[in-house]
Amino acid sequence: MNDPPTPPSTAFASVRVASTEGLPALPANATAVPLPPHRLSIIVPMYNEADNVAPFVARTEEALARYPSPWELILVDDGSIDATAAEIRRARARYGPHVRPLELMRNFKQTAAMQAGVDAARGDVIVTLDGDLQNDPADIPRLVARLLNEDLDCVAGWRRDRQDHLLRTIPSKIANALIARVVGVRLNDYGCSLKAFRADVLKSIRLYGEMHRFIPAWLATVTTPRRIAEEAVTHHPRVHGVSKYGISRTFRVVLDLISVFFFMRYRARPGHFFGGVGMALVAVGGLVLTWLAIVKFGFGEPIGGRPLLLFGFFCVIAGAQFVSTGVLSETLARIYFESGAADLYQVRHPEKVDDRADWSEPDPR
Repeated sequence: MNDPPTPPSTAFASVRVASTEGLPALPANATAVPLPPHRLSIIVPMYNEADNVAPFVARTEEALARYPSPWELILVDDGSIDATAAEIRRARARYGPHVRPLELMRNFKQTAAMQAGVDAARGDVIVTLDGDLQNDPADIPRLVARLLNEDLDCVAGWRRDRQDHLLRTIPSKIANALIARVVGVRLNDYGCSLKAFRADVLKSIRLYGEMHRFIPAWLATVTTPRRIAEEAVTHHPRVHGVSKYGISRTFRVVLDLISVFFFMRYRARPGHFFGGVGMALVAVGGLVLTWLAIVKFGFGEPIGGRPLLLFGFFCVIAGAQFVSTGVLSETLARIYFESGAADLYQVRHPEKVDDRADWSEPDPR
């Protein structure tokens, strides 16, 4: 009788040891947490991470070698100009079809790359994380277990012991406090990319701009904040590659925070916001013009050269335009992005997917 085929976990063992050299050893109970039946999709946006692809995939394979449910790893190449795409294809050839490359035609930025992965995901549970090995795939089973066992919609990672320099950690803490105060969802670390979601909830929202860091806030528009939790996760210092975060990103985040605040407060009633501001301007202008009318017709004084006349007309006209143009433009923008009509990304080689195949099945041992 022929010997039984070698299980995938054993076949990958030698590669994992070589590829993850220098990283901390996995905990013995990395996948020992009991999990309800599900299918898991892991989404990893990558941009110029050629040196990190092989060790990241090896680390993920090692961490999930005994995962009790089928899983897929979606590696999104966000228009890299180095060998990231080639390394992703090499990883698929080495580990099997459950490693799914998704190559975007150009650099659409992290949020669009993440949305591309969400659209391609086939699992009941979706996990997102960065591919620079600062997030540890060994934390994935723990986040998923809490998500499913506690009936949550989102479990966000918290880099409690963050391994970054002060120029990144201090602004991040300030931003986290500001975001939590503005959006009303209290998390310690909005910037951690390692998060676990129920797929049906995550797919009910659309991401654009720099909105990936505000996903818990966006989820609060379709679910209750009580179903959003936080879990401390491991954070490693970057070994390969260069960080893609700069000061310019901070300004974009601030602008997106204003948008988040608006849509969370006035998503279904934008006229209340713009109408309130417009009516306030109209009221001020009306009072000014009323006073000038009394001065003109009551006291017979000339008003043609008074600055208040111009100011009053400006307030009335600006208020009317604020109400009409503002409500119309913001409502159209909301429809544009949430209807899915906007092409946030373009896939270079769309993959024909058989939903019954290309999953990493649980190790029967």
